[in-house]
Amino acid sequence: MQVILLERVEKLGQMGDEVKVKNGFARNFLLPKRKALRATKANREYFQTQKAHLEARNLERRSEAQKVGEKLEGKTFTLLRQAGDRGQLYGSVSPRDISEAISNGGFSISRTQVPLDHAIKSIGLHPVSVVLHPEVRVKVTMNVARTEDEAERQARGEDVLAERTPEQDAAASAEGLFEEGAGPEAEGASA
Repeated sequence: MQVILLERVEKLGQMGDEVKVKNGFARNFLLPKRKALRATKANREYFQTQKAHLEARNLERRSEAQKVGEKLEGKTFTLLRQAGDRGQLYGSVSPRDISEAISNGGFSISRTQVPLDHAIKSIGLHPVSVVLHPEVRVKVTMNVARTEDEAERQARGEDVLAERTPEQDAAASAEGLFEEGAGPEAEGASA
């Protein structure tokens, strides 16, 4: 199907381009989202009369997106998830989870603006791109962790999954015993 693009569509073309696409892509995505018109004689004439208005609206939206993008670029957002000992999540992080985390951080982002190239299935720092406008894409970092403390350690650059030495394990368990009051003197008092 031949269509006229009303805005830039990634990997397809710029505004005003007449491109051939598969029928399903046009019917299910481009036409309902008002990103394109069927390439008929009447629509070509309509596009020529509306071209200046469409370009002005596109320029306005792009400038707004760039302002938001400058504030959002490089920010880090934390997601707390349950995971196993080796850092594998019990589920995966979805675009909806990412958009909610960014929205909680003070930005209005929908899940459709977060295209994930690969699933996030482990804890750690993950770079994610956010599409604010077809011509404005920014990078943010998602800090996926099991606890707030772990998220802070990851943000500092620590490897939270690194194997601990026996000395570190002994020190951690000794600290845990004395903090809880479950040391040898506590055992003698209860007997």
